[in-house]
Amino acid sequence: MREKSEVTKLVEENLELVNHIVFQVSIHFPRHVDREELARAGALGLVEAAQRFDDSKGVPFQRFAARRIRGSIIDAVRAADWAPRSVRSLARKLDATEQRLASQLGRVPSIGEVSESLGVSREELFRLQERLFRSVVLAFDHLVGDGVDADLTLVDIIEDVSVIEPSVELERRELNAYVRQAVALLPERQRLVVVGYFLEERSSQELARFLGVTESRVSQMRTEALEMLRAGIAAQYEANAAEASQGRQEKRRERYASAIGNAGTWQDRISVNGSAGSEGLLAELLAVG
Repeated sequence: MREKSEVTKLVEENLELVNHIVFQVSIHFPRHVDREELARAGALGLVEAAQRFDDSKGVPFQRFAARRIRGSIIDAVRAADWAPRSVRSLARKLDATEQRLASQLGRVPSIGEVSESLGVSREELFRLQERLFRSVVLAFDHLVGDGVDADLTLVDIIEDVSVIEPSVELERRELNAYVRQAVALLPERQRLVVVGYFLEERSSQELARFLGVTESRVSQMRTEALEMLRAGIAAQYEANAAEASQGRQEKRRERYASAIGNAGTWQDRISVNGSAGSEGLLAELLAVG
């Protein structure tokens, strides 16, 4: 074992060697791998090399230390990487194939071209890419921003799905209130169909017997009611909803939309939560068409 002063001197004189090797090996690692972590691992390797170095063997210290530094860096990366070697091997093969095709074609290769070159189907290639995406581990302080948002980290953009933003919660309450008010203001038979079908989960056959009409008529009333609800609620968010219309049906819808708007204040709407069981109705109203 070398003297502590000798070890310290060797380390101090060769710190730049660590940065040089980090630069060499880092090009083979993904961008998310922290270069500072690599440098720290390399520095430990340098210290270990300085402690074990035996100049009587005729090997220059830098050559001896370089191997130990590189090995220490690779060991650190492997220890922090939970993806199996098979995945990393596939990643290198895929990357090499894409680079070769890009050089040959002069452009980014398509999925079909890559899968054909690898001798796999598109589905197998998609599964491979999915495995590679899952194998990437990013630290919460990993920088993801650019330009004016250069200091933006991963933790800044991850959405906590268990927490609802206040603005989103208020919008949801308002929409639920509009739905309740709009349903209450529907013509009686249409209201019975909507409440029975969406909130009470009654079948079209049951509603047809209850109302004394055919199932096709129930379906027609449900469609008409949904159209009225959708138009009436949408009118609450449109700036030009109050423009005059000449048609009888248009005027009826305007009166309906106006009644929804006058059914309560905005304070009332955001202070009350939506009715239980209205998810299906809301989904139907928000659906396109």
